[in-house]
Amino acid sequence: MLSTEDIQAIWLTIKLASVVTLLLLIIGTPVAWWLVRSRAWWKGVVASIVALPLVLPPSVLGFYLLLAMGPQGPLGMLTQATGLGSLPFTFWGLVLASVLYSLPFMVQPLHTAFEAIGERPLEVAATLRASPLDTFFSVVIPMAWPGFLTAAMLTFAHTVGEFGVVLMIGGNVPGQTRVASVQIYDHVEALEYSQAHTLAAVMLVFSFVVLLALHVWRMQPSRAH
Repeated sequence: MLSTEDIQAIWLTIKLASVVTLLLLIIGTPVAWWLVRSRAWWKGVVASIVALPLVLPPSVLGFYLLLAMGPQGPLGMLTQATGLGSLPFTFWGLVLASVLYSLPFMVQPLHTAFEAIGERPLEVAATLRASPLDTFFSVVIPMAWPGFLTAAMLTFAHTVGEFGVVLMIGGNVPGQTRVASVQIYDHVEALEYSQAHTLAAVMLVFSFVVLLALHVWRMQPSRAH
């Protein structure tokens, strides 16, 4: 059976993943659209920065974020000067770290979806005197809707499974930063293998169901065209 601490960690994980997914939908959409439409010479630099978490060890990203958020770091000095306090070992510190770490899981599916639209629908909208904003909301978003759903599901699932970054930035504060992956680590460290197995099994089933649902949805006949 799951303990009270396990359930608390699961709910905190769901809360973190939900907030991060929502924020990345807002942040990642214009980033992906710009990467598709821009012809700027430095687009490759931006694309590389966005994709960096895919290859960068989580401990490296967590270390530099910890320095940036610290009392002497630029972000830390900014948050303290504005009265927001210190971000490390807080829920919102976890949110910021997770947004950066999960960014490519949102941007890349959206990039693929936007790229697949092509120029023709945009040209038709332009001939009907639709503004760029109208075109984006009335043409691009409906046509790229499968990409949005894929990006949201992958981002949510990836945030749920984070460990290295959240441990370095959030530490292990019960009810505030102790997410499910950290709770499993605590059980193993305390040789509580039965509890670790139960919680790990819950996370395994959840991850499998998300990926299976995404696969089945993609295989629907209507998605093939």
